[in-house]
Amino acid sequence: MLRGGTVHRVYSVVVFVILASLDNVAIGIVPPLYGSIGDDFGVGEGHIALATTIMFLVSAVAAIGWAYAGDRTDRKPVLIIGTVIWIAGTAWSGLAGGYLPFLFAQMLAAFGLGAVASVSFSVVSDLISPRRRGLVMSFWGLSQGVGTLAGTLVGGILGHADWRQPFLVTAAAGCVATLLYVFTYNVPRGESQPELAGVDYDERIHHDHLPIILGRRTNLWLILQGGTAQIAFGSLVWLPVLFRARAEDQGYSSGTAVLVGSVFATIFQLGAALSILGGLAGDRLQRRTPRGRALVAAVGVLAAVPFYVVLFFVPMKITVPDGAGTADVIRGVLDNVVTEPTVAVCLGIAVFALMLTSANSPNWFAMIADVNPPEHRSTVYSLGNLVNGFGRAGGNALVGVVFQRLSGAFPPPLNYAVGLASFQFFFIPTGVMYWLASRTVAEDMAATHAGLLAKASDRAASDRGPDGDVGRDPAVVVEGLAAQQDPGPVR
Repeated sequence: MLRGGTVHRVYSVVVFVILASLDNVAIGIVPPLYGSIGDDFGVGEGHIALATTIMFLVSAVAAIGWAYAGDRTDRKPVLIIGTVIWIAGTAWSGLAGGYLPFLFAQMLAAFGLGAVASVSFSVVSDLISPRRRGLVMSFWGLSQGVGTLAGTLVGGILGHADWRQPFLVTAAAGCVATLLYVFTYNVPRGESQPELAGVDYDERIHHDHLPIILGRRTNLWLILQGGTAQIAFGSLVWLPVLFRARAEDQGYSSGTAVLVGSVFATIFQLGAALSILGGLAGDRLQRRTPRGRALVAAVGVLAAVPFYVVLFFVPMKITVPDGAGTADVIRGVLDNVVTEPTVAVCLGIAVFALMLTSANSPNWFAMIADVNPPEHRSTVYSLGNLVNGFGRAGGNALVGVVFQRLSGAFPPPLNYAVGLASFQFFFIPTGVMYWLASRTVAEDMAATHAGLLAKASDRAASDRGPDGDVGRDPAVVVEGLAAQQDPGPVR
């Protein structure tokens, strides 16, 4: 494997995608098991949901420190340390003998998880040229969504009989991924930027850079939009509970209902895989206007709201063998997709709604890289992730309270449907903020490109030899930048 060559870079991207997926598996395995874990520890579902809420918050806050460390130092050791910590916390969660040890184990895992997303985002952005950021970031973002889905599925399948097993399996998979990561390409900072072609770029973030970061108005909208978006997304963590309640309402036993809820929730969220289309659309429109990515994200989240609202109220007739083995129940659920019209309609609506909202993720990632120099990207991502974490934790916690309050007027599963539908309206301010970002992104991109060109020129001047030769021609970066808008071959 040639170090830094094409094969090594592809291998590195694949490993980063696996890591990003696994850290979301660690989060996603808990919600389907709220009841099982709570029964084992003698506490209510709300106590286990609180652990998930705290996990979101700890991860988001810790990410800022990890991101700053990644922007200041070598990113590879930071990622390895963070990964080892979340693996330890996840394994401890599966071995915990009571609620408090479980809560502390989840907090430890969350602390380590904060490093993976924020620092690996910076590394991936340095591996990808600006022209393809939307597409490749869609794969990276998709891996997180797939991880959450896999966590839901693993939690339901492996955990419906023994809730501890999913945690131990996930921790073991994390160990394997960590070993794979040791051999990834340690990508130089700023390598994919055309302005920095041939430049040994060694800029690092400093504590006084925060005003500069927040002075880019696009950053403010990209950071703040997650507060409302993640309230809506956080509420969707309860989707398996809605489908479980529907199964129980139709007379299925608790064990079968948990499995049905997890499998249905996984199938219905497959539309997130279509985030690739959102990334492609953002890349294509971006070549026509600097507002492209922001407009695609705005339209996606706004258009999805009515489809989500309809989804939660379409009745579903579930037909599976009650009390049967895992394979038979899963087969029954898959049969329902083609034999039960109500299930097919729900699936179609869900896939389309998730396709629309999934346009948010890759374009958000790409815009952060577009308007920020390499040494600021992890920190900006972590600030956005902090707001995302509070929003997601708020959505996850508030929706539980709303379900309980609504249960007085609406019996299950209707209370879950009404609660989930109401939380989707938080996507509206998110769409508005993306539209506002579209009005400032061109100016911020131009300023960032100019700053990188200036640094490249300074570096070139410092490379002049004693005979006056120049180590590189600054005009190369201008040509490289222009090439990113050319429809021809890319890096």
